[in-house]
Amino acid sequence: MQKLFPGILFLACAAALPAAGNLEIYFIDVEGGQATLFVSPSGESMLVDTGWAGFNHRDAGRIAAAAKTAGVKKIDYLVVTHYHADHAGGVPQLAEKLPIRNFVDHGAQTETTRDAQVLYNAYIAFRDKGNHIQVKPGDVIPIKGIEVKVLSSAGDLIESPLPGAGQPDAECASFQRHEVDTTENAQSVGLLIAYGGFRMIDLADLTWNKEYGLVCPANKIGAVDLYLVSHHGMDRSGSPQLVHALDPRVAIMNNGARKGGAAEIWQTVHSSPGLLDLWQLHYAVAAGKDHNSPDPFIANVDELCEGKWIRATVRKDGAFTVYNSRNKYEKTYTKN
Repeated sequence: MQKLFPGILFLACAAALPAAGNLEIYFIDVEGGQATLFVSPSGESMLVDTGWAGFNHRDAGRIAAAAKTAGVKKIDYLVVTHYHADHAGGVPQLAEKLPIRNFVDHGAQTETTRDAQVLYNAYIAFRDKGNHIQVKPGDVIPIKGIEVKVLSSAGDLIESPLPGAGQPDAECASFQRHEVDTTENAQSVGLLIAYGGFRMIDLADLTWNKEYGLVCPANKIGAVDLYLVSHHGMDRSGSPQLVHALDPRVAIMNNGARKGGAAEIWQTVHSSPGLLDLWQLHYAVAAGKDHNSPDPFIANVDELCEGKWIRATVRKDGAFTVYNSRNKYEKTYTKN
């Protein structure tokens, strides 16, 4: 198993890389799981999670199709944020379609059910064929051309604020804790992805109480340009304290038709003071019209869908364009 060196070394290396092209991010529809493909300006790729197993290889096929569109022939870094079926289930099927060089995760499985162990064993059978990188908060995943900072892993969080962050958060006084989460969700690998003037956060399924330590009593992260809505928009994550501290300009929710997209969480994100737009991979059936974004911002409007994706194309100056593959609608967001 390969351990990462302290993040400062990799940040220094990344800063020395030449700038070229754009960063492309594909938010792939895996029906309420996660599969997010990053293609660095260097040409290296990073996939965060693989969706579900089964469904006639549906999710692996959708990931492979998006990779082909992006010109990606291998996955340089596969980040498995945690060992749940909607995030790690598709690893064996994806490995049949695309070579995977490096497997990044938080370490050992923490759940003890038979199904959890079967899922984990299936994952490590393929992980052992590549290079394994176990990350801790503060590490940097060494993909060339972008900076990928680990914020959370194995239940731990970064201890010190990132550069420019650390301001007290007045909203923390009203935070209400949930029951302690003992599942793999609380172990999630959370990432901050930066390219030039652009910052994006993906906390996977990191749950409510764990989020608190990232933004309370002081905001350790600072503002972001793009927020991948935590936990598919389920009400176990995405507190107002987190969302308002991040102050995103754009949010993308990787919900399914009947998973995630909770009205309460949608409203929290939608009403965040600096938010310009909220994009969704699916229309959330249970939330109703008042708690779904307008049609142009939704990749899949029908419950039985074709798995359309959303793409963000990011320039080094921080401007980025979000594109909906269903209706070809796109919108550009310039850096303030």
